[in-house]
Amino acid sequence: MKAGVHLVHKRVGESSFDVVRRFKRAAAEEGLKKYPLGHGGTLDPFAEGLLLVLAGQATRLMELMHPLPKTYRAEVAWGRETDTCDHLGADVSGGGTVPPLAALEEALSAFLGWRDQVPPATCAKKIGGESAYKKAHRGEVFELPPSRVYLHEARWLAHDLPRASVLELTCRGGFYVRSLARDLGRLLGCGAHLSGLVRTRIGPWEDPGPDREVLVEGDDLVPWCPGRILAPEEADHLLHGRPIAPGGVSTPAWTLPEGFPDPGAPVRALFEGRLVALLQEREGRLWTIANLRGGL
Repeated sequence: MKAGVHLVHKRVGESSFDVVRRFKRAAAEEGLKKYPLGHGGTLDPFAEGLLLVLAGQATRLMELMHPLPKTYRAEVAWGRETDTCDHLGADVSGGGTVPPLAALEEALSAFLGWRDQVPPATCAKKIGGESAYKKAHRGEVFELPPSRVYLHEARWLAHDLPRASVLELTCRGGFYVRSLARDLGRLLGCGAHLSGLVRTRIGPWEDPGPDREVLVEGDDLVPWCPGRILAPEEADHLLHGRPIAPGGVSTPAWTLPEGFPDPGAPVRALFEGRLVALLQEREGRLWTIANLRGGL
């Protein structure tokens, strides 16, 4: 079990934790029963595509994954809205006429940029310490408050009207594609739900495809962060909690799409080809905010 970010294709029918559970079993077989593991962004069981599995010290990079751009290919089914905002839910409305193509194109612009979005009832957001989907599955009635979300771009790839249309979109973490389908249907007056979803990219990384796995480590980790290559004495300073001079910070190896919100990325400290710490400038010095002992 290697520490780093594992790029995995999650299959339809699996939960995100099912994938992590596979890694936990593999770690246990190697005698690593308490090996740190987690994932960087949930995919619903009916969806497929790229899932980031963070292993070892890489679990400390999890918060850096949330504000990254995520790209999806989504099938929007027209004509009915469901209580889960996807094809697995019960109908709550429907029967409206699907508008012409020009109206579909115009509708997308209403959702671009920062907007308030009400999450689906069957989501992982907590209500009183419990996931909303658990309450929904018990038949409890509740309202989720809107969240501030960001949609960077969206375009229609294909139409099979009046049945469905295929959409490609890039958004920030926290955006619910199921909610977008629901809200498109309401705006157009015809009802809609999500009938298929594939996550094709997260930040610089692409979906490796079924039955493949790619390990990201060393200099390829968090390439949207500026970098600082350490001399041996600087690595020792950081290891013992001492700051270093700010000079020599390089620009990120991978840049965000133009106009995408700045995630406020820290500086990555690299020593002998390994990511050993995350740094932040304070009072003219670079201080450690996360010490990745042993490096990645």
